[in-house]
Amino acid sequence: MRRRAALAALPWLVGCASLGPAPADLSGRLALRVDASAGQPSRSFSADFDLRGDAERGTLRLTGALGATLAEVRWQPDRTELTDAQGARTFDTLDAMAQALFGEALPLGALTDWLRGRPWRGATSAPAGRGFEQLGWRVDLASFPEGVVVATRERAPAVSLRARMERPQ
Repeated sequence: MRRRAALAALPWLVGCASLGPAPADLSGRLALRVDASAGQPSRSFSADFDLRGDAERGTLRLTGALGATLAEVRWQPDRTELTDAQGARTFDTLDAMAQALFGEALPLGALTDWLRGRPWRGATSAPAGRGFEQLGWRVDLASFPEGVVVATRERAPAVSLRARMERPQ
């Protein structure tokens, strides 16, 4: 009898589970600052983000303060697709896409791990303070328990990326 009741409830449970989009692996607020260098003015960018996946496959959605989508990126091996105000474009690498989107190459593949508080497996890293160094970036995890990760690159142009993740309530 219990088995029949459980089987009868299964379609309802599956229906409830499929309502609405799946929650993002990571979401929060991202702020990027690129210092002035070689005749280029300083630049800054901030947006809310939803990140799903890892360095190999994933999606990143950036939205503005009023919820409008600024950009959506989808990647898989050998292909990265960017949709933004300029339309849909494809790139061979995440780094090339980041250059087009932000005006600066950012290690977005590594960022998928950095935001989870760990070095990316695709490159060597070394401990540094309360974080680590990897790919020429210093990743500060001092405020990781509060959901904050700060990554900085010292070589010109200096870049600072700050992410504050939402924590489930």
